[in-house]
Amino acid sequence: MKKMIYNAAPLPFMGQKRRFLGEFRKALATFLDARVFVDLFGGSGLLSHTVQQERPDARVIYNDYDGYHLRLANIPHTNALLADIRQLVGVRPKGQRLPDDVRERILQRIKDEEQTGFVDYITLSSSLLFSGKYVTSFEQLAKQGFYNNLRRDPYKADGYLEDVEVVRADYRALFEQYRHAEGVAFIVDPPYLLTEVGVYECYWKLGDYLDVLTVLDGQSYVYFSSTKSQIVELMDWVTTSTLTGNPFAGAERREQSVTINHTSHYTDIMLFKKAGLCGAENVAPPRV
Repeated sequence: MKKMIYNAAPLPFMGQKRRFLGEFRKALATFLDARVFVDLFGGSGLLSHTVQQERPDARVIYNDYDGYHLRLANIPHTNALLADIRQLVGVRPKGQRLPDDVRERILQRIKDEEQTGFVDYITLSSSLLFSGKYVTSFEQLAKQGFYNNLRRDPYKADGYLEDVEVVRADYRALFEQYRHAEGVAFIVDPPYLLTEVGVYECYWKLGDYLDVLTVLDGQSYVYFSSTKSQIVELMDWVTTSTLTGNPFAGAERREQSVTINHTSHYTDIMLFKKAGLCGAENVAPPRV
């Protein structure tokens, strides 16, 4: 049976790199001799899934610090809850704000579900909240206005993480475990600067973000960032760090524009480099 290839994460996840998959697949050709790919900040698992599809011969280790695989395992519960919510919403137009009485009935249904099963508040956010808003608890959800953003079809994730090794660890500990492994390449897609707790389980400050750069030094990697990075602080940190030089020297760079809503947008950045290719001809250093 042919495996299903996903070009987007099966469940909503802010920051998944679906717009970058084309360039990411091309970048993987740089690592044909890699035997192990370690996705240090696995997020939705989309990058790990893509590596496994492109390189079924290699080990793919997905660090699911955000518990995304638990959301996947509970898709049947989520689909059943959303089916009941569709009944409560009825035939109201897509994108329309829901009246208070419908909102209260939906909240009661979700509250009942909390007592008996798993509630995926991030998926509910995508179904009921204004574009780009996410919550992770009933208390947060109850403070929001509701909109009919429900999709018609149920969610599914058949085979999504098949043959991918799922772990949950601090990225630094996972890096130390594999940094000396033969043929290892790291996928490094950390949370964005000043990320709110509402989406991730931790709050990322500039220092946390800069610390991630130490795992790139001397390693084969694919690294993601964005124009939200504070370059002045970054350069100040690099000049006083223990790095042997600029870890981005010789890396190739790709960019994709991302629009969250009509007032919010940014540029995603992917850098990739094969260890030992810093001086390769015709490879320009990244623009900063």
